[in-house]
Amino acid sequence: MIIIDGETFNIPILPPIKRTGDFLDKYAERTADGILHRELIGVYFNYQIKFAPTANVTEYARLWAKLTEPVEFHTVTVPDEDGDYTFTAYFSNVGDEIWKATPETGTNAARRFFKNLTVNFKAKEPART
Repeated sequence: MIIIDGETFNIPILPPIKRTGDFLDKYAERTADGILHRELIGVYFNYQIKFAPTANVTEYARLWAKLTEPVEFHTVTVPDEDGDYTFTAYFSNVGDEIWKATPETGTNAARRFFKNLTVNFKAKEPART
């Protein structure tokens, strides 16, 4: 499960959860003598998560709507080695693919099922300075 902006989404996360510690410099410059000079701003913890397919189209649609919401930043809680890690992030590279469609019959509308929902969570501020 994942929590975004205080809302819990009951869609399983598939392993592996990819986590990176990205180092961001204020500047990095190599001088003529070959020495690198840099000022590190901090280390940003970013995550890539892939969700399992689900037959719960309502919950899936709710998660898709949240992940594609036109908001600058979100508060995200993801699984971590010590339990959960909560941070402020923006979302990028949200994508999925359709894997099954039911035909429309009688009064029942056709339903679409998706798989391979992935998202990148990019930290707003450094986790370590």
